[in-house]
Amino acid sequence: MVLCVSLETCPALVLNADFRPLSYFPLSLWSWQETIKAVFLGRVQVVQEYDRMVRSPTWEMKLPSVISLKKYAPMERSPAFTRFNVFLRDHFKCQYCATPHPTNDLTFDHIIPRSKGGRTTWQNVVTACSGCNLIKGNRLPQEAGMFPSYKPYRPNSHQLQEIGRSFPPNYLHESWRDYLYWDTELDPA
Repeated sequence: MVLCVSLETCPALVLNADFRPLSYFPLSLWSWQETIKAVFLGRVQVVQEYDRMVRSPTWEMKLPSVISLKKYAPMERSPAFTRFNVFLRDHFKCQYCATPHPTNDLTFDHIIPRSKGGRTTWQNVVTACSGCNLIKGNRLPQEAGMFPSYKPYRPNSHQLQEIGRSFPPNYLHESWRDYLYWDTELDPA
């Protein structure tokens, strides 16, 4: 049993039917309301529970802390081209100075600037800190003497999931740990 203070601090970790999280970054979490609705509709099974009851006049149940989908949700679709997914692909590091930054200090850079025919695609956009982006400006890498750490690529969902596992969320409930990192190598004691 796991203690949960207020309902708002009791999200459920959502696992696919194979008991892997739907996503690692951001972590697949549902609010307690979404979770209860899914349980009642028979879409999920309860894997772990908080030590907290929810009640109505006619029923009561322990609040789920980990749930799994009953039907497998395929994960092999192409990820959306978003600023966040570019940052995730690039491990939240500037591709010019190789320094990690918080997301609010990052931007993205067109390797071939748009003014020179560059397009906004996975293969032409990299994560950059604002300082490096300013220095490179509207120039080609050869003109600026600045080259990305690696050739940008279009990641698949699996690759982004694996990268996301390297960045644990700020909050991990103890009942989730076995389901988030169950296939990582353990340190010998």
